[in-house]
Amino acid sequence: MRDKSHEEQIERWALFVKNNPKKWKSIHTEFINAQFKKSEKFYKTLEKTKNGKKKIMRIKNIHSI
Repeated sequence: MRDKSHEEQIERWALFVKNNPKKWKSIHTEFINAQFKKSEKFYKTLEKTKNGKKKIMRIKNIHSI
């Protein structure tokens, strides 16, 4: 179960979005794009390891190429 600080952070973010209708979108987009970049970097690094491609296939539930 999440603690009270998590709920407080959600409330702070909601207030920020409400009070900054134009500013929050660019911040959120930057965050989401960073998550995609981090994921891509992880998979590229994993692919270079022993059986990396097989591991990626298992993670992504890919049965054949």
